[in-house]
Amino acid sequence: MEYKRKLVDYIKRNLSKGYTLDSLQIALTNQGYSRSIVERAIEQANKELAQKAPVLKEKPVIKYEVIDEYNKPIIIKKPWWKRVFG
Repeated sequence: MEYKRKLVDYIKRNLSKGYTLDSLQIALTNQGYSRSIVERAIEQANKELAQKAPVLKEKPVIKYEVIDEYNKPIIIKKPWWKRVFG
């Protein structure tokens, strides 16, 4: 299992350098590692990286606008009673 730990560390290190999972998987299989071992190492690396990822506490703000047939935004005014009574 020592080789699997080395593969996991190798994958995590190279992901931080900007390599993609696909390129790492191809490189490792070309180096002679079995495909199933490489896939298990990738799964383990993903789990470990997911545990370190920060938890987002704020919700995203969704903005939208209505556009006309000329791709210009249409301003929708509130009814007078919503402007008065909130």
